[in-house]
Amino acid sequence: MYRRILVPIDLADVELAKPAIAAALTMAKECGGAIRLINVMPVTPVVLAEYVPPDFEAQQRAAAQEAIAIVAKETGLPAERISTIVRQGAIDREIIEEANAMKADLIVMSSHRTGLRTYFLGSNAGHVVRYATCSVLVVRQPTSTEAKS
Repeated sequence: MYRRILVPIDLADVELAKPAIAAALTMAKECGGAIRLINVMPVTPVVLAEYVPPDFEAQQRAAAQEAIAIVAKETGLPAERISTIVRQGAIDREIIEEANAMKADLIVMSSHRTGLRTYFLGSNAGHVVRYATCSVLVVRQPTSTEAKS
């Protein structure tokens, strides 16, 4: 059913992604599918460019690749069934472009609980749900009261 699964990871908050990773692992194991973890680095604003070292983005990319490789290894999937990629740009657009490039059957991503800010402005998960050409599963974090039940 789902043979190619894309899982976006925010390396600044890997705990948030753990439920999405778990859901993707369950689906991949049941279907013999593969998972690709993606991290999207923001573009360094032009106003900050003169204040960072010339190789800042290369350093950031190397650190992200190292961190996402650790997350991939922790899944326990064999190397031929899990891959990683680090892209740079707008988070929602890069996720959708990667899903299209790899011909993903499913995107599994975590999302914070909706708040007033994301209700009006939208969120990365919301944009991915609206514009992805494949199925999208959004895994919500349980609220503190749900976690205690």
